[in-house]
Amino acid sequence: MDHVLLAENDGKRVFALVLDAGDEAFACITRFATEQGLTAASLTAIGAFETAIVGFFDSAAKTYIEIAVDVQAEVLSLIGDIAEGDDGRASLHAHAVLGLRDGSTRGGHLLKGIVRPTLEVVLTETPGHLRRQQVRELGIALLRPQSQ
Repeated sequence: MDHVLLAENDGKRVFALVLDAGDEAFACITRFATEQGLTAASLTAIGAFETAIVGFFDSAAKTYIEIAVDVQAEVLSLIGDIAEGDDGRASLHAHAVLGLRDGSTRGGHLLKGIVRPTLEVVLTETPGHLRRQQVRELGIALLRPQSQ
């Protein structure tokens, strides 16, 4: 993965990340956010995955139902945010829409994506702080905005 700082002003940084074939997108983006100390950011990305797993959150079971995409797919849209998790590290929450060869799509919460040939990510930090906390009764971590 390569990256470059595109802009920095007033507590806001904008990065471009370019992931390479074989990189696992969720882990790479999360690792980068942790290394940069990001606690409030948004991201968008396009590119392609060799394989991916997206998830649909089953609120009754309090777990993600995994949807495997075992074929090459275009990343038509990947959007998300980064906040500080309960463990103090960057917590990525991203949704993807993946386009298949026949024009159909698969989408959901990005759980895993093996890049092929590339994934182009624009990550925009905001000069604030977001906290994502586990909500036991829901079985999921949600943003908990707090005034500064």
